[in-house]
Amino acid sequence: MNDISTVLKNAKKIHFIGIGGSGMCPLAEILHSRGYHLQGSDNNESSIVDRVRNLGIPVIMGQKAENIKGVDMIVYSAAIQRGNPELEAALSSDIPTFTRAELFGEITRQYGNCIGICGTHGKTTTTSMTTQIMIQAGLDPSAVIGGKLPMTNSYGVVGQSEHIVCEACEYVDTFLHLSPNVTVILNVDQDHMEYFKTVDNLILSFHKFAELAKSCVVYNGDDERTLKAIEGITGKDMVSFGFEKTNDYYAENITEIGGAYANFDVIHKGTKLGNVTLSVPGKHNVLNALAAIASSMYSGANFRSCAEGLKNFKGAGRRFEHLGTYKGIDFIDDYAHHPAELKVTLETAMKMGYRKVWAVFQPFTFSRTSILFDEFVEVLKIPDMCVLTEIMGSREVNTYGVKSAQLSEKIPGSVWFDTFYQVSDYVLDHIEAGDLVITLGCGDIYKAANIMISRLKAK
Repeated sequence: MNDISTVLKNAKKIHFIGIGGSGMCPLAEILHSRGYHLQGSDNNESSIVDRVRNLGIPVIMGQKAENIKGVDMIVYSAAIQRGNPELEAALSSDIPTFTRAELFGEITRQYGNCIGICGTHGKTTTTSMTTQIMIQAGLDPSAVIGGKLPMTNSYGVVGQSEHIVCEACEYVDTFLHLSPNVTVILNVDQDHMEYFKTVDNLILSFHKFAELAKSCVVYNGDDERTLKAIEGITGKDMVSFGFEKTNDYYAENITEIGGAYANFDVIHKGTKLGNVTLSVPGKHNVLNALAAIASSMYSGANFRSCAEGLKNFKGAGRRFEHLGTYKGIDFIDDYAHHPAELKVTLETAMKMGYRKVWAVFQPFTFSRTSILFDEFVEVLKIPDMCVLTEIMGSREVNTYGVKSAQLSEKIPGSVWFDTFYQVSDYVLDHIEAGDLVITLGCGDIYKAANIMISRLKAK
C-alpha cells in the first residue's frame, strides 16, 4: 500500500480525474501554488474547468485510459465510479492512486491550524463565514469550501499562513481522513442513513471526528445529539455556542431587520463582545455565525474582524442565493435538500413579505426521500405553492419504489412534473409580480431557475 505522504513528497506530476468538481478544484489550486505540475480530466466544460485552465493546468475533456500516461500520482473524485475507463486504468496501473478524501486529509496535515467544520446542516455557510472572517482579520487562510465564496468567486482559497478552514463532510465518514486542530460540530441530524443505518452509528462518527481535534472542539451546546457526540472527550479545550446562556458563546437581544436579517449581541462567558448584523437571512444563521466567531477567535481573530466579516458576508453560492429580479419576481436558489434545511429556509422566505412564495423542489436520492418521507411532506406544506420535480437518484437505484407523485398526493395544492421545462411552463403561467420563486435541492434544480429567468428576459 502506498503511503500518500511519501508519494506526494516525491511526486512531480499529478493527474486529477474529475478536476472540475467543486471539491477537487481547491485541492488542485493548493498543490499548484506549491509548484506541483498538474493535469486533469473531466466530462463537462464548466466555470470550474475554466478557472483551472486559467491557472495554466491542462484539462482533457473525456475520461480515457491514455490520460494517465506519464504521471507520478493520480487522484480521483468521489463522483468517479468503478467502471470509468480512466479510473480502471489508474487502479490497474503501478501509479499510486488515491481518493480525493485521502489527498484532502494529507493536505490538512501540512497546516499548523486546520479548522474542520462539520454538521448535518450549515457546513458550507459556516465554513464560508469563517474563511471571510479570517481573511478580514489578516490571518491569510487557505480554505476548502463546498460552495462558492462570493468574496473570492471560488470554492477555495490559497493562503500563505498556517491556517486552513475546511468543510468536513460526514458522508461515508469522509471527514475522518482530515487532521483538524479545531473541530466544529454545528448539529447532528438524521441523514445518509442508507450508510449509517442507525442514529447511534451517526453520532459515533461525529464523536470520532471530534476526537481527532488536536486542540479544541467547538460545539452546539443546544443540540442534543451533538452533546451525545462529545461525551467522554477529554484533553481538549471545549467551547460551546448556542442560544442558551449556559453556552460559552451565545446570542442576546436578537432582532430581525426586514423580517429576516438578524441583529444580535454576542456574549462570551457573561461578557458582551459587541453587536453583529448578518447579511444572510434566517435565525439559523445566528448559530452558524456564533460557530464561526468561536472558531475564528480561538484561531487568533479579534471580535471586530468577526463582526466586519459577518456583515460583509452575503452568502455562499446556492445558499439562499439571490439570482435576480425579473418582471417584479424575485428568484432565489438554495441547496436545502433535507427536511430540517427546507424548514428553516422556507420559514425564512415566508417572513420576507412576498405576495406568494413558490417552492420548486427537486428531491435528492431515493433513500433520503423514502426514509424521511413524512418529514418532507410536512415542510413542503410551508410555502404558498409547492412544485416538485422527479427525484434525482444520483448514485442510487430506486429499490424503494418512491416517486415525487407520492409526495404531491400528500401536499395540498402541490403539483409535480418530469422535466424542468414543464416546471418552468407551470410556474411562469401562474406567478405574478411580488412573488418569490425559490428553487431547492442539491442536484441540478438551479437549471429550472435559469430556464424561467431566460424566458422572462426574452419577453
